[in-house]
Amino acid sequence: MRRVTFVVVMTVCCCGLTILAHAQKPGEAVRPALSPAQAVLVQWNDIGRKLIAMAEDFPEDKYDFKPTPAQRSFAEQLLHASGDNYYFTNIVLGEKPPTTEDPPRDQYKSKADVVAFVKKSFADGAAAIQKRGDKGMSELVVDPYSHRQTRIDDYAYGFIEHCGEHYGQLVVYYRVSGMVPPESRPKK
Repeated sequence: MRRVTFVVVMTVCCCGLTILAHAQKPGEAVRPALSPAQAVLVQWNDIGRKLIAMAEDFPEDKYDFKPTPAQRSFAEQLLHASGDNYYFTNIVLGEKPPTTEDPPRDQYKSKADVVAFVKKSFADGAAAIQKRGDKGMSELVVDPYSHRQTRIDDYAYGFIEHCGEHYGQLVVYYRVSGMVPPESRPKK
């Protein structure tokens, strides 16, 4: 029993030392925390990058693919997620929210049209975050969905999560189509 205890304690200690050794490289200074606006912007841009990569990568002849008839097509998923970004961007900039939930597919006929819209929606959101800055992240806006006041950073994280959920759905579209999503491919 003592031997087993000794082996377990030594294993835990070795694992702990290994983790500590890799936690910080010698001579590497600890970087300061991101500011509130920088933290939101990093997350906003990261999910934007993933959705833009998918929009650019997925074959145009499969843009109207649906795993089941009741679901949105690949293009409709991108348009929905990106269109909802304007519920964030417009509100944060003091403008009225969009009048329709989903941009109509017939207004974005080609892959290039959809890609351009996805890119623009994330660029516009990033610009709104930068415009509001650190101080603005704690200011209040009224969420038109819940009719409740919310801080801008919390509001942003809700839209980031929403886009992340649609990213997950689009991963399924890739897999059902026999394809590997860009984020899951080996890095070069």
